[in-house]
Amino acid sequence: MSNQPSVRVRFAPSPTGPLHMGGVRTALFNYLFARKNGGTFILRIEDTDQTRYVKGAEDYIIESLKWCGLEFDEGPVQGGNYGPYRQSERKAQYREYADLLMEKGHAYIAFDTAEELDQARKEAEADGKTFSYDEHSRMSMKNSLSMPKEEVDKLLLENAPHVIRFKMPEQAEVVEDEDMIRGRVSFRTSDLDDKVLFKADGMPTYHLANVVDDHLMEVTHVIRGEEWLPSMPLHVLLYRAFGWDKPIFAHLPLILKPQGKGKLSKRDGDKLGFPVFPLKWTDPETQEVAAGYREDGYFPEAFINMLALLGWNPGTEQELFTKDELVNAFSFDRVNKSGARFDPEKAKWFNHQYLIQKTDEELAGLFGPVLVEKGVVPPPVDHLAKIVALVKERVSFVHELWEQSSFFFVAPDAYDAKVVKKRWKGEIPAFMDKLAVFFKNDNGLWSAAVLKEEVSKLIEENEMNFGGVMNALRLALVGGSFGPDLFTIVEMLGQDEVVTRINKAVSELG
Repeated sequence: MSNQPSVRVRFAPSPTGPLHMGGVRTALFNYLFARKNGGTFILRIEDTDQTRYVKGAEDYIIESLKWCGLEFDEGPVQGGNYGPYRQSERKAQYREYADLLMEKGHAYIAFDTAEELDQARKEAEADGKTFSYDEHSRMSMKNSLSMPKEEVDKLLLENAPHVIRFKMPEQAEVVEDEDMIRGRVSFRTSDLDDKVLFKADGMPTYHLANVVDDHLMEVTHVIRGEEWLPSMPLHVLLYRAFGWDKPIFAHLPLILKPQGKGKLSKRDGDKLGFPVFPLKWTDPETQEVAAGYREDGYFPEAFINMLALLGWNPGTEQELFTKDELVNAFSFDRVNKSGARFDPEKAKWFNHQYLIQKTDEELAGLFGPVLVEKGVVPPPVDHLAKIVALVKERVSFVHELWEQSSFFFVAPDAYDAKVVKKRWKGEIPAFMDKLAVFFKNDNGLWSAAVLKEEVSKLIEENEMNFGGVMNALRLALVGGSFGPDLFTIVEMLGQDEVVTRINKAVSELG
């Protein structure tokens, strides 16, 4: 295995629900760092907490990352030389590493029940203190350090429920390490408790499984969210206790809510109307549905581009990056320590930029299924591409093309009352009759430029106001005061449809 690339990183989500966009950003930064350094990108499913396991969550994580275009080199789907890639399938090995720590004097067995721990907390609270299972309290608790060996052996023979805890150093010390984003960070061991490494249910906690797996998978860089920073000293001490080389750490800044303080949550999305998950998620128990970026009409490349710039900046004015450009530009030197505020409007802006970069033919292909959903048979691609070209600058999503162009496919069944009141009055209805006759008898070249010239002459001859006529004609054709160039609409609707719509408006509006 010495031929493996020097850089090995992993994304290690827990299948306890849908993947938050913050998790996708963590996966993205791991991916960019691996690709930049010719390294290996690993997916490891951390499913040791069986009580919080959610059915379908693992498949959701894998599908989300696939949609985002973040390809793994090793993982539960593609395999690899360092598997299995689900922690539940690695279960057998964790106990031996917990036992090894005990042999070395860095861990111990604790038999305290939930009730006994709760009582200890209550007693501490009564004294105005906070209970912590640590060097100060451990000898007064029920564990292999405080109890005679015979009693410990007896309890083990009786299969008494127990956990294995890490033993923080008795002599207080400062644990220091270098973080790729935060520089030198230090922690006092006297502030840390004896964390559980192995649970009574026979499964390891995150701390033990994480360190053991990262070592066995030869992970060189651990890139994870800021919420794991408080775990860093324990992990450093675990590496030291095992006698292993530790990886290099990088703790990414939080993604902050658009308004107010704190980390971006699903509640913020629900309140302000934007997704916080990459794909739509249906809770298997409650059947509650949460929105997804894919289903809301975002392009995966726009979503990834937006995420990359939450907490990282390239040091230039450039905002639009292909995935390859992101790989080339990325470095931890330009990842911020402070949290990055999410802006839902900026997310839409990114999608708009990617939409208008697509060819009209590409967009026509994407728009076709939307038309079918609306009960419209899509016209030939070249004709649909012309329509798309007229309105794409006005939209951020493919589905919004319908709102801007529906009148090309379906005649208006109602007219904007405000526009009617303002534009459909005086001599306008009578002139609209003349205009319908004019269009019906027009035998010239049916093109926007020629039609504009001919209609302008007709307006002048009848001493009508050009702007007034144009607004009324637009109302008749589209049902309101919106849409692209009016004579382009006339050209594309065709002679018969234009006449029919004017006649209908005259009939319905009087």
